Amino acid sequence: MPFLTALVAAAGRGRRLGLGYNKVFLPLKGRPLLSYSLEVLGRSPLVQAVIVVTTPEDVDRCWAIIGPQYAKGIRVVEGGKERQDSVGKGLKALPPETEFVAIHDAARPLLTEELLAKVVKAALETGAAIAAVPVQDTIKRCGAAELVERTVNREGLWAAQTPQVFRRDWLEEAHRRARAEGWRATDDASLVERCGYPVKLVPGDYANIKITTPVDLVLATALLEAREKIKIE
Repeated sequence: MPFLTALVAAAGRGRRLGLGYNKVFLPLKGRPLLSYSLEVLGRSPLVQAVIVVTTPEDVDRCWAIIGPQYAKGIRVVEGGKERQDSVGKGLKALPPETEFVAIHDAARPLLTEELLAKVVKAALETGAAIAAVPVQDTIKRCGAAELVERTVNREGLWAAQTPQVFRRDWLEEAHRRARAEGWRATDDASLVERCGYPVKLVPGDYANIKITTPVDLVLATALLEAREKIKIE
């Protein structure tokens, strides 16, 4: 098994949640969001090291969450202004022996070991893979004054999620070129694609939601309770 380091993006500002603090510390069923991802990554035999990238002011608070139950080679590093900058800083902290990098958003607390394993398997075969789900809603492109310009054919459209797993050299090249050429993207796969590398789509999980609004928090709570009920039964 190649050496895999998981990089956790944990610098969310929580503005759309109306928070005055980093949303990775938002409680979900009595636990901070960040702890859920760390638990899965720490338990997975596929992950050899974990790097948490957060805002400079939140480094100590992240360490306070990382107890002995997350003993697997964890580091906490300071991120940058935007998500892309933070991932770039996380890449500079990778253990030398890292061959593959798994990037996951701490704001997606419903990650499962099964989904992680599927994405890792695909990345080992192809060099790059991401979790994604087919778009279910009708998509409209909006113009001026919020008037519809056109309806987009959703056939073949997928919504990207995390985890996203890449060969280390591909990901580092993508971020290096992005800095040099001024590329900006909302996920790392976009940068890797722009370098001409193939990225495999792995069917993700509609429950693998990103906590962005108060409604998402309610939904995540219900999904976790449903999972717990299934385990009990």
